[in-house]
Amino acid sequence: MKKGKKETGPHEKKGDRTEVLAGQNLGPLIVKQARFTVKNGKDAGKELVIQKAFVMIGTLPGSDLVLTDPTVSRRHAEVEERSDGYVLRDHNSTNGTFLDGVRVREAYLSPGSVIRLGQTEMTFSPLEERIEILQSSADSFGELIGSSSPIREVYGMLERIAPTDVTVLLEGETGTGKELAARAIHSYSRRAAGPFVVFDCGAVAPNLIESELFGHEKGAFTDAVKVRQGAFELADKGTIFLDEIGELSPDLQPKLLRALDQRETKRVGADKPMSFNVRVISATNKDLGKEVKAGRFREDLFYRLSVVRVSMPPLRKRKEDIETIAGRLLAGISAEIGKKIAGLSPEAAVALTVYSWPGNVRELRNVLGRAAALSDSGRIDAKDLFLSQGK
Repeated sequence: MKKGKKETGPHEKKGDRTEVLAGQNLGPLIVKQARFTVKNGKDAGKELVIQKAFVMIGTLPGSDLVLTDPTVSRRHAEVEERSDGYVLRDHNSTNGTFLDGVRVREAYLSPGSVIRLGQTEMTFSPLEERIEILQSSADSFGELIGSSSPIREVYGMLERIAPTDVTVLLEGETGTGKELAARAIHSYSRRAAGPFVVFDCGAVAPNLIESELFGHEKGAFTDAVKVRQGAFELADKGTIFLDEIGELSPDLQPKLLRALDQRETKRVGADKPMSFNVRVISATNKDLGKEVKAGRFREDLFYRLSVVRVSMPPLRKRKEDIETIAGRLLAGISAEIGKKIAGLSPEAAVALTVYSWPGNVRELRNVLGRAAALSDSGRIDAKDLFLSQGK
């Protein structure tokens, strides 16, 4: 996080003690989790705490819980979180999956359930992690800037979730800074040294999106003259940002869900899948809940992507930040066009505040870019903005 004069966020180190600074308590963020504990064999004592919708258990490297028991299959069983509980499902294993002594193909788990895969027994315990969210005292987070209450609430959320590996869905209107928020989460995560790969689901031609997302082998189709890595491969050990996820076509949604669940992808034209290790952040300007009800977006994919949901406030809800953001944007615009811009006149600042900004920060940048190019005084006046007041 960028440092201010004294404060860098809601917490400040003093020796070995963390002092909590004053801030508005936004209440707890509830993150669903579950714990598997191995009770016997070479893996006895091994634990896995998970906070996602799906886990794979087996001997295959890259599984969520990797076992060394030779009687356990490579992909032995999977556990899926549903709205009404956790479901254990056998994955066509050789020696079967047993729940509390009974062989099962699919069954709901209960607290304390004993699962046996091959000769390995483990217990299952559902958990809930309550993360208290304080409104941040910072005036920036990554490239996001502003000190209004709505954006500081966002900072408070991002500060808490960034160091985790939790899957995040960023929601908000066009131009509210969803990609900046995603980049900031990555920058303050354990994956910061890894790649940050942006995949815009709405910007790729429908006939190419599978190849761009998952890659393809040479000769997989007419124009596949060489091997191409997909976005998930490129993001390995880092973060993939799935922008405009609501635009993903219905026929590709199950393929994405499977990739997220299995933690592996298969290039178009390939025989074998490849595992990956990425954090997934997605963004949308649509109401995915309504898209699910309308049958345009898969409910299971929605739940898989929205472990934590963060709503980015529109610019009209944070008017006190507009002049600060405008100053940052003008500095960049001035450097781009090679023209010194002294800033905004008082009348221009008022005009920016009165306008409703349906396009949010993206529209603000366009307006300022045009005004800077047309201004003949070195300072932007209200007449340079061409805004309809109160729109």
